[in-house]
Amino acid sequence: MSAAHPRPAPGRPAEGHAVPAGPGSRPGPLAVPRVVDAHHHLWDRSALDLPWLDDPALEPIRRDFLPADLARATAGTPVDATVLVQTVCDTRETVSFLATAAAGGPIAGVVGWTDLTAPGVADALAELRSGPGGDRLVGIRHQVQEEADPGWLLRPDVGRGLTAVGGAGLVYDLVVRPHQLPAARAAAARHPGLRFVLDHAGKPPVATGRLTPWADDLRRLAALPNTTCKLSGLVTEAGRDGWTVAGLAPYADAVLDAFGPGRVMFGSDWPVCLPAAGYAEVLDTARALTARLDPGEREAFFAGTATRVYGLRPAVQGPSA
Repeated sequence: MSAAHPRPAPGRPAEGHAVPAGPGSRPGPLAVPRVVDAHHHLWDRSALDLPWLDDPALEPIRRDFLPADLARATAGTPVDATVLVQTVCDTRETVSFLATAAAGGPIAGVVGWTDLTAPGVADALAELRSGPGGDRLVGIRHQVQEEADPGWLLRPDVGRGLTAVGGAGLVYDLVVRPHQLPAARAAAARHPGLRFVLDHAGKPPVATGRLTPWADDLRRLAALPNTTCKLSGLVTEAGRDGWTVAGLAPYADAVLDAFGPGRVMFGSDWPVCLPAAGYAEVLDTARALTARLDPGEREAFFAGTATRVYGLRPAVQGPSA
């Protein structure tokens, strides 16, 4: 990919409005028959405290985002299944997400939260699975990016929690910053039977244009066969005004080269992406960034890898509001 790639036509909606389908969702050489969005969020501010939304940069999304909003955002796109990912370290959110998945709509899997450092992690996971929508629990995530200790993932109590996650047959989602990638690699090496999914490609410094040391650490993580990566969140890291497809391309290429097309999956990071790009624009950007892939590789990137890694079953059909 080169600087010849233009930025897709803007797809930013006004707050509260649907995201129109971009030109890439029409049939064409980069069209894909179906998309599994492996990374999006929902939240209801009246239900839980969401202190991370106090960030001034997130003011445009400081409102509720509910299943009906997701339905409007994905209308006219080939997205037919999604993975809903935790936003706060609170089990109540996970319980709510599982119930939402069970109620009908496109949510085929939930990456939730439980306290990995608690002595009863296995019991907590079993309890989540026994409740409404428990069969939709596919993974666990902790906000490691907010931990001051760069070696948090290597703590003995965390290691016991990761062992429990693997024992439950679940995936562990890694949300880390670039300086935490070495610890992420060490944790994945210590737990070869646990599948690790790197969220947002490890949050590369897109806004600076720098590739190293992020790309080097990414390759070391990707050398472990129990790791996969989400090509997501790049527009967020780039910022709301200055990004182009050409500017994102070196980071996408680094991910695809490190993991191989069969171990990378699409994620929108909606609605966190909205200050930088609308849903349709993110999807069209992903199409442009993966234009070098052959049809089979594109199918894996947009649907097959997420389905395989998370063990997704068809979403429950029914109301999504």
